[in-house]
Amino acid sequence: MLHIPEERTAALVDEDLALEAARAAFAATVDGPVFPSLAVHGSDPRNRFTLKPSASATHAGVKIGTYWPGNTEHELPRHHSTLLLLLDQRTGRLAAVLEVGTANAYRTAAADALAVDLLARPDATTLAVFGTGHQAAYEVRAVSRVRAVGEVLVVGRTAGRAERTAAALAAQGHAARAAVAEEACARADVIITATTARADAAPLFDASWIRPGTHLSCMGADAPGKRELPPKLFARARVFCDLPEQARRMGECRQAPADTVLTPLGEVLTGRAEGRTDDSEITLFDSSGIGVQDLFLGLALLERMDISL
Repeated sequence: MLHIPEERTAALVDEDLALEAARAAFAATVDGPVFPSLAVHGSDPRNRFTLKPSASATHAGVKIGTYWPGNTEHELPRHHSTLLLLLDQRTGRLAAVLEVGTANAYRTAAADALAVDLLARPDATTLAVFGTGHQAAYEVRAVSRVRAVGEVLVVGRTAGRAERTAAALAAQGHAARAAVAEEACARADVIITATTARADAAPLFDASWIRPGTHLSCMGADAPGKRELPPKLFARARVFCDLPEQARRMGECRQAPADTVLTPLGEVLTGRAEGRTDDSEITLFDSSGIGVQDLFLGLALLERMDISL
């Protein structure tokens, strides 16, 4: 069995590799199998992990991602372990284990950036990021690959967190500053939500604050009990997602009205469905995470190592 450690995959992954893998994966969702994810918890219900199975014409596997919120007390990341298991297609035996913690952050950002590329206005330049965790920087770098990002507005639960995250982004060369939610929504052409917001808390912003022409890529609601968006926003937006049945079950679209049309992003990518039709539309991408994207990124990493299974 092949084992690729975290250090190796982290050294090889980058925004371009992740984005190209995302394009290939979402294109494959149109005619290929796409399996829904399963979100479960550990012995302590606060500790959660997800299983994301996937298959292509030649490969199959499953990603296991953990979220242990108490890890911060031990100076460990909350997303401490992400494994991609690839199966031998002849025997069903385990063929490879890839540790993909860092690659997973690139992968998540790549899906959001792909949606920006397909749905945001071509002239979009101002980016607002809700969330001050480690994912924020990956999101900014990925979106910067598909749009000429100028100002980056960072919104956090506290002003201090937003200011620290903005300072870190500024040190990487981004024109970033902290902002409050209403200002960020009023100025942004693109909004990324990357938080751990729960459904029993208030939404990140008011639906009326989103101006016409805005695109939103939302990745925080990837399990039941999580919510970032105000329900009234669905009446104003055209809604896209990675997998409609999953978005309805565990994504942001759990709160969408039953008659809301959910368009798979893969259909926009392949020209089977319309994306943005004018500059005044609000477009919303609900990213709950699909295993086929993990599979394609894992295979791209193996190809970069000149390894074939």
